[in-house]
Amino acid sequence: MGNREWVLQFWNDIQTQSWCNLAPYFREDAVIRWHNTNEQFTVDEFIRVNAEYPGDWQIEAERVECLDDLCISVVRVYNGGVSFHATSFFRYHNEKIISLDEYWGNDEKAPVWRRDLRIGSPITAIN
Repeated sequence: MGNREWVLQFWNDIQTQSWCNLAPYFREDAVIRWHNTNEQFTVDEFIRVNAEYPGDWQIEAERVECLDDLCISVVRVYNGGVSFHATSFFRYHNEKIISLDEYWGNDEKAPVWRRDLRIGSPITAIN
C-alpha cells in the first residue's frame, strides 16, 4: 500500500471508529501534537481522546500529498451543523508514524467586515 492509500485508510479507521486499528499505524514512541490547543499526546492518549470525543463524526478526505517520509492531508470533519477542517502532517520511519502534527479550524462564514466590503467570494471548486 502506498503512503497516500495508507493515509486514506487511517482516516477511514477514524471515521468508522475502529480504535483497535489505530495503534499499528504508529511507532510506539510517536508524538501527536494538536497545535491549536497546545496539546501533545502519546499514541495511547491520541486513541483515547478520539474514542472519547462525543458524537458520530463524518470525515471526508479532501486532499493528500506525499513526499518521501512526509504526507499532508486535509480533511473535513463534521456532525450535523458543526464542521471543521484539519490539516495533518504525518512523518514516517519504516512505514510507521513517528510524528503527527495537526491544525484544526472551525468552518464558518467570512467575518462580517469582509462581507460588508465585498472582499473575496465563496470557494466554488478546487482544481
